[in-house]
Amino acid sequence: MGSFASRADLQAIEAESGWADRDVARSMYDFLGRTRMAHGTRPAISYQLLSEPGSKAITLTWNDLHARVTQAANLFRSLGVGEKDVVAYVMPNALETAVTLLGGAVAGIVNPINPLLEAEQISAILRETKARVVVTLKAFPKTDLPQKVSEAVKHAPTVKTVLEVDLVRYLAGLKSFIVPLIRPKNPSQHTANVLDFNAECARQPADRLTFADSTTDRVAAYFHTGGTTGMPKVAQHKVSGMVYNGWLGQRLLFNENDTVMCPLPLFHVFAAYPILMSMIASGAHVIFPTPAGYRGEGVFDNLWKLIERWKCSYLVTVPTALSALMQRPVNADISTLRGAFSGSAPLPLELFKRFEQATGVQIVEGYGLTECTCLVSCNPPDGNKKIGSVGLPFPHTHVRILQKTPEGFRECGIDEVGEICVANPGVFEGSTYTEVDKNRDLFAEGRFLRTGDLGRLDAEGYLWITGRAKDLIIRGGHNIDPAIIEEALMGHPAVAFVGAIGQPDAHAGELPCAYVEVVKGGAVTVDELMAYAQEHIHERAAVPKHIEVLSELPKTAVGKVFKPDLRRLAIRRIYDAALADAGLPVRVAEVVEDKKRGLVARLLATGPVDQEKLAQIAGSFTTAWEMAA
Repeated sequence: MGSFASRADLQAIEAESGWADRDVARSMYDFLGRTRMAHGTRPAISYQLLSEPGSKAITLTWNDLHARVTQAANLFRSLGVGEKDVVAYVMPNALETAVTLLGGAVAGIVNPINPLLEAEQISAILRETKARVVVTLKAFPKTDLPQKVSEAVKHAPTVKTVLEVDLVRYLAGLKSFIVPLIRPKNPSQHTANVLDFNAECARQPADRLTFADSTTDRVAAYFHTGGTTGMPKVAQHKVSGMVYNGWLGQRLLFNENDTVMCPLPLFHVFAAYPILMSMIASGAHVIFPTPAGYRGEGVFDNLWKLIERWKCSYLVTVPTALSALMQRPVNADISTLRGAFSGSAPLPLELFKRFEQATGVQIVEGYGLTECTCLVSCNPPDGNKKIGSVGLPFPHTHVRILQKTPEGFRECGIDEVGEICVANPGVFEGSTYTEVDKNRDLFAEGRFLRTGDLGRLDAEGYLWITGRAKDLIIRGGHNIDPAIIEEALMGHPAVAFVGAIGQPDAHAGELPCAYVEVVKGGAVTVDELMAYAQEHIHERAAVPKHIEVLSELPKTAVGKVFKPDLRRLAIRRIYDAALADAGLPVRVAEVVEDKKRGLVARLLATGPVDQEKLAQIAGSFTTAWEMAA
């Protein structure tokens, strides 16, 4: 185990040995078994249902976790799950969620599904993956998840068994008696067999698998990509890619003495791989507070105290959570904290500075993709963190910046922007997605995954993301396809053209925004369009926060909506409003295209300016800015 401070450190680690030539696990069960042997009585995972620092918590040691995963894997096999069959879970965070993730990958293919999706989307994923078993919640107050899953399973004919997890066991005192009495009814809307997850696991042996564990590298997980209606794309992950993420965490970031606070969901690759797999590889201890993590009631108000309670050395976060956290005072002893890791969306410079001032530790920003089994690059924890960059590519990860030409792909020079393309042990070459058609034109030169992100590599090898070729709106790490918004609004009879983009937001990074051109002779108000959007866009996160009607949308020579001009309009509007609200005599003079930084807001002062306040306001956005001459 060690950290790294420079590109030279990473090159030295890679030169030691090919990671796959090391004595690494060849199956998920072997991976977990090695940790049990090395760290059996040490804590592995702790979980608390409620956010108060003194509330009931349950901890599994590595011995406990290994036994639970063994039982779950045996249960899944007894229910007909073979190596190529799918165990889906639609669960908030709980100990059972982690057990299902690992047990599903041991017995067959595990398929985490975002519980915030609508029933229609959940059902579409279940049909695409041909799931045989679904693990979800038993009816519980303040959640409609069991009802949504019941509706989804009704339209997923391959699902034969639904296993329910009862969260009551995490309650203490009077609540543990009251909740069963007020539990909402959830009559089954499907024909699948409904069983109690923990009761069925308890019937299975905990000291051995009832089937032969395969040590052949194989697909062990399906993770859906975020933010599309209908059918999200489903990425395939091999055991080798999952173990590779853990190997990186153990070799570069964590050791067995670390305790990591992770209020991120286990249906997302960030929590599942860089965190959970790294815990297995290193023997470190991870804390999952509340079912909804950062979204849980009271989590932000109590997070510093939770870090004190568990004596955490690292915090795992995303920019939206950091923004909310920085609105609370540090009201606990967090002297054990050595660092924080942020991903999923770009980090504003102001947030980095404010966190360091408040805590005394720096945020380490990194980059990963569902399609790469997550990890690609990271700023050095012990070295130069270039704020705004996503750091240095990890050992055995090859990042190239390419531009597609009629003759093929051309390698870009230093600081030249092109498409970020990645090859590493987490990339499933040729078959990233379950649907064959979705893999068409996805690879450069046969093995470099085309990420759809635009970026550059600087002279020191740091990777900078400058835009998105695939045009996604990233709202707090949640990917939103602009086509969802555009197709919905185009259904309005008065609408001729729509351009949906992400407008800057100091909290979420981006929020969905739509610009509309009305048909000739037509008329419609913004309020009417907003009501229409709310009715016809079923993904709540995709409903635009701002709709604006223009006399004509900017278009390319072939008549396509030219979105860079729409982004310029949004940047100017958001910056001007924020600066005016702050009482600063500054406005956006123009928004220019910079070859290295993408769109840049050029600001003009119209009077004396408080420079510190200006830096605070302008720095709260991820869009670059500078003062006009």
